[in-house]
Amino acid sequence: MKIAQRIGVISSICTMILWIILTLLNPYTHKRAENDVLINTLFLLFVPACVALLASVFKKPSHMFIAFVWSLPISLYMMMTPSIFKLFGVTSFMYLISGILTIRENRSRHKGINQV
Repeated sequence: MKIAQRIGVISSICTMILWIILTLLNPYTHKRAENDVLINTLFLLFVPACVALLASVFKKPSHMFIAFVWSLPISLYMMMTPSIFKLFGVTSFMYLISGILTIRENRSRHKGINQV
């Protein structure tokens, strides 16, 4: 597995784990999140993480960029909180880095094929 794939897979799995902690095991409130928070964060954090995971596995940088843009607003919001949930911003930017590295790997692979 290439570095771009590893970054994408690790960041998406970390986002999924952080989402579970945020909604179900929140150490700051000691209770489960309300249903509206659960649903909003599901569609703004967890689903993009699933898209990023699939994009990493199938080497689709365009889908990785979609996951980045999709999760960016709430990730930036979470980065402003004084908690462990700042890591949502890190994982979101890792989607971007993974997408860029995937494109670079694809270009270098195609360049090597054309030279042979």
